[in-house]
Amino acid sequence: MVVVGAGFAGLRTLHTFRERGLDVAVIEANAGLGGVWYVNRYPGARCDVESYDYSLSFDPDLEQEWRWSERYATQPEILRYVEHVADRFDLRRDVHLDTRMTRSTYDEQAHRWHVETDDGDWSARYLVMATGQLSVTKQPQLQGQEDFRGRILHTGAWPHEHVDMTGRRVGVIGTGSSGTQLVPVLAEQASHLTVFQRTPNYSIPANNAPITDEQDAEVKATYPERRERARRSPSGLGFKPNKQSAREVAEDDRRALYEQQWTTAGFGFLLAYYDLMLDERANDTAADFIRAKIAEKVDDPTTAERLMPRGYPFGAKRPPVDSGYFETFNRDDVDLVDMRETPLERITEHGIRTTAGEVELDTIVFATGFDAMTGALLKPEIVGRDGLTLREHWNAGPRTYLGVGVAGFPNLFVIAGPGSPSLLSNVLLSIEAHVDWIAGLLDHAAEQGADEVEASGQAEADWVAHVNERAEATLYPRAASYYMGAEVPGKPQVFMPYVGGVRGYRRVLEKVVADDYDGFRFTGAREAVAS
Repeated sequence: MVVVGAGFAGLRTLHTFRERGLDVAVIEANAGLGGVWYVNRYPGARCDVESYDYSLSFDPDLEQEWRWSERYATQPEILRYVEHVADRFDLRRDVHLDTRMTRSTYDEQAHRWHVETDDGDWSARYLVMATGQLSVTKQPQLQGQEDFRGRILHTGAWPHEHVDMTGRRVGVIGTGSSGTQLVPVLAEQASHLTVFQRTPNYSIPANNAPITDEQDAEVKATYPERRERARRSPSGLGFKPNKQSAREVAEDDRRALYEQQWTTAGFGFLLAYYDLMLDERANDTAADFIRAKIAEKVDDPTTAERLMPRGYPFGAKRPPVDSGYFETFNRDDVDLVDMRETPLERITEHGIRTTAGEVELDTIVFATGFDAMTGALLKPEIVGRDGLTLREHWNAGPRTYLGVGVAGFPNLFVIAGPGSPSLLSNVLLSIEAHVDWIAGLLDHAAEQGADEVEASGQAEADWVAHVNERAEATLYPRAASYYMGAEVPGKPQVFMPYVGGVRGYRRVLEKVVADDYDGFRFTGAREAVAS
């Protein structure tokens, strides 16, 4: 088995299948482990899922021995955790760093994948794409960019050496999750910070805090129950769904709940009422509340208005979880440029020029995010049956069965891919669910003496239709988001993750297993499943 990617998904896949006796090799394009947490080193980078939940669950001893320091772990702490896991389970010996897959071709006669890399070729029975959903950066190409005499950085490809912004005039383009995390930290360092905003965001306060010894002990004493609550929750975050409608409760009661959620829930604010992503009028109550909070936090009414998101539902874009983002704009040395009012014209030698004039800068930071969900899967050339490439098969948008298998691509599996809860969930929980489920699928293949495991075309078509039907019943498609592929010009505009929730998706997987892995074809016969 060849696994592509040495982030959480790749390392979990390696451990699980190596324990089953398979010969597993992990190839990783970067020079270190960790995937998105290896490259996203920008100041302020941290997870928006609570540390205890954004961790691996397969080993109780691992859960007990690791001590998280904050409610929302920073990038350095998460990377230390990844490296601890790799060392504890001796995973490094099967990881090949600085090795990028460039092309993979399925040999229909041998029932094997031929994997080409920039450091040699591999042959494997199974190919597992553990490349992550946010691993290919979206690099803007703006007019005049090559003329800029200062330094240009990207949050998704931050230098490994320390970047000193002291005394620098810094411009940040982008106000998504990375931008809202970065801006408050850079404001403390730079002599002047200018934020260039295209679309305002509904950002929720993280309410981050150190974890006390008492809190740590309490979680570790009840970890199995916590994990089970997460698995049975819609989001994988363990929040108990509120069965009330936002429109059915009294205004004072609704405001009181929103106030309580605002100071405690973080990303869970989305689940304050069950219909926030189903009913536009219900969503308006949350959106209005957040806009009122922005008005409270930002002193200048004009700036506050520019920071208020309008025109799309709260939650239809993944809301950032921030630590003091809006308050940053109360500083005298921070300016906001609204590119809807004064569009960016070009990069100049000395800064950024908009229709309102030139802003002189020493450093420009692109916080422009990623080619999400499909970027890393379509970057190499993957060739399945009859010479069909994955790019051709997905030319109108990604097509999978369960987010795991792809028709026409036998023995190819995707971890937390399009068509699964993925980025609409606690993705680490979804990763582990996929790895364990694929392990069961391959155990079944071994029992059948099968050379090939492949999703059928009909099962794939039915699942894509189901994913689309569920999405259309929600407010998610009403925003130009990376869920819709709207972050990259020319990308197909289709809703990619599955909105049925972790709990609902789990039931689907269980039914497929109960029906003898309905939707998959097991073909060929041999004495044992080789790696």
